[in-house]
Amino acid sequence: MHDTYEETPRVELTPEAAALLRRLREAHGPLMFHQSGGCCDGSAPMCYPDGEFRTGAADVLLGELVVEGVGEPVPFWMSRSQYEVWSHTRLIVDVVAGRGSGFSLEAPEGVRFLIRSRVIDAQRLQEPRVPPARRGLPPTV
Repeated sequence: MHDTYEETPRVELTPEAAALLRRLREAHGPLMFHQSGGCCDGSAPMCYPDGEFRTGAADVLLGELVVEGVGEPVPFWMSRSQYEVWSHTRLIVDVVAGRGSGFSLEAPEGVRFLIRSRVIDAQRLQEPRVPPARRGLPPTV
């Protein structure tokens, strides 16, 4: 039996990233991540209030991160073109000192989210790699 999207998480958190998400959730409410290959921090994951970043057909929902102490999962979205570049890896969201440029919620904390990765074994590379797309919700007003 092959692993499925639900059985094999494509993205995970370090304990430091989970702790920061708990603080950000307390201050900003429900959260989401989006990672693109675009401007600002390039391919750094950006954390927003959930629904503030509009997602669509050009984005892939890689997972919904369960964080102890946070009442709801934190969706992690990636642009489909960026996912094609990272599809052979498991993404690990970490936190490092230093302020990133951009609109991510952690910027005022003096830290930034960073992606580390681990290559997925060759057998998994032969399996379908793109999880089903899910359209995002419109931003809240």
